[in-house]
Amino acid sequence: MDCAARRKKEMNCCQAVLAAFAGELGRSEEELLRLGAGFGSGMGTMEGTCGALVGAIMVSSLLSEKGAAMAASRAIVPRFKELCGATVCRDLKGVGTGKILCSCGNCVRNAVQAVAETLAI
Repeated sequence: MDCAARRKKEMNCCQAVLAAFAGELGRSEEELLRLGAGFGSGMGTMEGTCGALVGAIMVSSLLSEKGAAMAASRAIVPRFKELCGATVCRDLKGVGTGKILCSCGNCVRNAVQAVAETLAI
């Protein structure tokens, strides 16, 4: 899901990543939307970790065997950074310009790809 599709569904980035893995997680989309409601308010506004990346780490934690979640999360972060250019939007070009900071507009898709590659889904 790209960021435009996410906005149409009124999901934040974290919720969109969680929803993408609803089948693998064995949880309803509604439950996952509640889980991700407080994370990742929107593209280009993150002063902390990107909401899509937060969702990716949540998915990896839920899908990983006990004791393996930390290693999976550590593997996802550099892959996401490679795809997106940063893990915190303020580190991208455009700070202070009032323009959207996300360099490509594909935060959610990049997070889903990083999870899928790392966990071989």
